[in-house]
This record gives sequence, C-alpha cells and structure tokens, in this order.
Amino acid sequence: MAHIPDGILSAPVLIAGGIVAAGGVALELRRLDDRMIPRTAILAAALFAGSLIAVPVGPSSVHLLLAGLMGIMLGPATFLAVLVALLLQALLFGFGGLTTLGVNTVNIALPGVLFGMALGPVIRSTTRPSVRMAASALVGALAVLGTGGLVALSLWLSSTDYTPVASVVIATYLPLALGEAFVTAAIVAFLARVQPDALRPVAP
Repeated sequence: MAHIPDGILSAPVLIAGGIVAAGGVALELRRLDDRMIPRTAILAAALFAGSLIAVPVGPSSVHLLLAGLMGIMLGPATFLAVLVALLLQALLFGFGGLTTLGVNTVNIALPGVLFGMALGPVIRSTTRPSVRMAASALVGALAVLGTGGLVALSLWLSSTDYTPVASVVIATYLPLALGEAFVTAAIVAFLARVQPDALRPVAP
C-alpha cells in the first residue's frame, strides 16, 4: 500500500521525503493559476475517495492512485493534490501517518509528474485516438510501478530488514498497474472528446 504508516521509516528517509514534497508544493503554489484550483481540488477529492476502496492482493492491498492521470492534467500541481488528499486521510481515517506525509506524497506524486510531463505532449498533440489511449495507459501503468518502486526503496533505505517486504510490495503493484492503465486511458479518451483543454496542466 502506498500509505506508509508512522514508526517504520528512518529519520533520513523521512527528512528527505519531507524536503522534496515541500519543495514540490512550494514551487507549485507560487505558479498555480487560479483557474487550476478547481481542477486540482477535484482530483484531490478523487484520490481521497478512491484510496478508501482497498482491494486485497496477497498479504497487502492496493487502491487507485490516479497519479498518472493527475500528472497529465495537473503537471507539478499533482504534489499539491496528493498532499491534501493524504493529509485528510491521515487526519480523518488514520491512513498513513503525519510523519510520513512527505514521503508518501513524493512516492505517489513524483512518478505521475515525471511520466505525465514526458508523455503529456504526445497525448495532447496526437490526432490518433489509439496513440492517445496507448500513451495514457502507459503513463498510468508506469506511474503506479514508479510508486511501488519508491515505496520499496523507502522501506529498503530505512532498514535492509524490510527487503522481503519491499519485494512483496512491488509484486502487489503489478495488477494495480494494469487497472490504472485502463482507467487512465478511458478517462483521457473521454476528456479528449468532450473537454480537450482539461488535459493541459495550465488552463488557457
């Protein structure tokens, strides 16, 4: 699960995650367009609600992350959306933790931002629906696998005793990657037909 609870990660990992998350959020707050605020809030709410539905996979469980979709639609503002959603979940339901808020934000948001920025231009510029869906599915899947890798890395850097757990975590993200690929491609295909501007991180 992407929500790492308190008391597991080492102090250096927590500090590094907090610094990266704070930097990403601060950078975006300085350049956030007023017209992007509703979109950011809607996607934060979608992550908040989607994360409450956990599907058991082996010894762990997974839930929709929507990081790839947010990376396409929000760009770096994904950090802000993820932070808000995780903070509310930690405060209201005890999911994750407050000390791990920075690490969890980075683990979910960073892959979505990177892959969304890398393939976003193709998704927005192509005139071929099949190419758009394939690129969107790839962003969704890679964002999930990136999150799984970062969660495993966070555990391993905190203690090598977590190596077996880290391996299991990566395995549980494989079926989620397929699901996210389908969801991301379907939503992007729909938005491309009815509201193409929604796929641009900066509102026109």
